[in-house]
Amino acid sequence: MIQTILNHRSIRKYTEKKIEKQILDEILLAGTRASTTGNMQIYSIIVTQEEELKKRLWELHFKQDMVKQAPVVLTFCADLNRFNKWCTLNNTEPAYDNFLWFYNATIDAILAAQNVSVAAESHGLGICYLGTTTYMADKIADILNLPQNVVPVTTLVVGYPDETPELTDRLPVEAIVHHEKYQDYDHEKIKELYKEKEELPLTKELIKANNTENLAQVFTEKRYVKKDNLYFSKSFLEFIKKQNFMNNG
Repeated sequence: MIQTILNHRSIRKYTEKKIEKQILDEILLAGTRASTTGNMQIYSIIVTQEEELKKRLWELHFKQDMVKQAPVVLTFCADLNRFNKWCTLNNTEPAYDNFLWFYNATIDAILAAQNVSVAAESHGLGICYLGTTTYMADKIADILNLPQNVVPVTTLVVGYPDETPELTDRLPVEAIVHHEKYQDYDHEKIKELYKEKEELPLTKELIKANNTENLAQVFTEKRYVKKDNLYFSKSFLEFIKKQNFMNNG
């Protein structure tokens, strides 16, 4: 299992081979065994395999072809709908219509997604997370018939790989891990920690292709620009409110 985790790579090209039902059921079961807030399991997993539905999701996920290629698309949702109804049926009033519980449910959903990812890769399947889920949450909710108190927070495409990409670079462990207390970074430490990433051939290709001076500018000026960040942030917050998660008392 450790080697499965250490050899993770995002797969964006898939064969036409379908995932056997037994394998799919097993990786979904692995998802339900993830850690969860208060053992409440305040998340849901929407399994999409029907081609027309996948095509509609493909359009919302910025037309990334892997959404149509992969045989299975899994949408992980923060979900208090089911738990709220259970509470009401048992003569008690739920109080989960606020940002705290949206956040808790999001954590639950992401933990389940990661369990599914590792289980899928242990079966020789490939996966890729889709960050576009939160950008288009309201429209995805319409397609998947999500009621109030349910918000899509991430999506996985899953299938048999039709490529074997190189492992993606990562920052050194010392950039991520802090012992005992957070140790802030001075300028020299930042330069040291990003030095290897900045000197990679792929990085130099990205800088050239994007016509920027450095990799940081690729992220801030080309990939995730301020106007888009503000637009999608506003729309996502509005949708969370619409789904009854922003009661401030």
